[in-house]
Amino acid sequence: MPSCRWSLTLIVWSIVGTVVACSQPDVIPALESQSSGTGVRLQAVSAVSDQIVWVGGVGGTFARTVDGGHTWVAGIVPDADSLQFRDVHGVDAMTAYLLSAGPGTQSRIYKTTDGGKGWTLQFVNQQPHAFFDCMGFWDATTGVAFSDAVDGKMLIMRTVDGEHWEPLPADRLPTPLPGEGGFAASGTCLVTFGDSLGWIGTGAAPIARVLQTLNRGATWSAVTTPMPAGEMAGITSVSFRSARVGMAVGGLIGQPDDQSDNVAVTADGGTTWTLGARPTFPGAAYGTSYVPGAMTPTVVTVGPGGASYSLNDGATWSVLDTLDYWGIGFAQRVGWLVGPAGRITKVLF
Repeated sequence: MPSCRWSLTLIVWSIVGTVVACSQPDVIPALESQSSGTGVRLQAVSAVSDQIVWVGGVGGTFARTVDGGHTWVAGIVPDADSLQFRDVHGVDAMTAYLLSAGPGTQSRIYKTTDGGKGWTLQFVNQQPHAFFDCMGFWDATTGVAFSDAVDGKMLIMRTVDGEHWEPLPADRLPTPLPGEGGFAASGTCLVTFGDSLGWIGTGAAPIARVLQTLNRGATWSAVTTPMPAGEMAGITSVSFRSARVGMAVGGLIGQPDDQSDNVAVTADGGTTWTLGARPTFPGAAYGTSYVPGAMTPTVVTVGPGGASYSLNDGATWSVLDTLDYWGIGFAQRVGWLVGPAGRITKVLF
């Protein structure tokens, strides 16, 4: 594994004429396979803390741990076994939201306040051509959910009370490009940061764009990126480690051997984007997440081809794993990667 960029730092105290050498140890992530309690494909992770984690998957499946993954309890939301929960947002050990992705009424939002024992159906999409991809929250009750464009208009739903969802007026949203939407791969095509910032990565259009809000989802603007674009290409996931430094990943969906550029980075809050180095695994990246609390800025990216991590905001990458992953989520230096056949891998940096 590579050393951190500043693994050896010399501090010269000119007043006393002494030189002190202090070193940072190599960053060697630890991986631990965990038993999820289910055999279905898991796609989304919400790490509330290093102990409380929620995941979502196909077949109406969710799972929760309250002990850092030592034990997981999986379940199926009643009357939802035909749905694919491709995004999840955990508030605490008892409260979480699930978003199912699919055309028409298959796109839904559920909420639990009793640890998954019962679920309330909050929203059912009634537009046949809508397809919700991801959601994000600033707090326990304020969030947004993003859909593919419908009839030449962007579609973003917003809640301010954690109970009711309403569409934003079209004049608060950018005009969509032909075919523009999102990819419901890992539930991270939409990310929030701080009190009011948020970003959405788009695809399936002539240009891959990033939508940005500065006011908790009330209005949105769009900027272009150099990411691959087209009917089955674009941005699948976005992550920010500060209000200014962030990353978007994606690529050519459904081409497992593709080696084209699939990482873009920003240092100005998403106003401009430049290409970074691609991860170590082939094919598209489905999810990415910065690691809060890491000793040096660290970001992890996953896809069906494996998992990689970078210590320099995507300038170079190292192999983390070679297994198939779809979703990712971190709380401080601890994260979880999820994928097919109920796969859950805990990662510690």
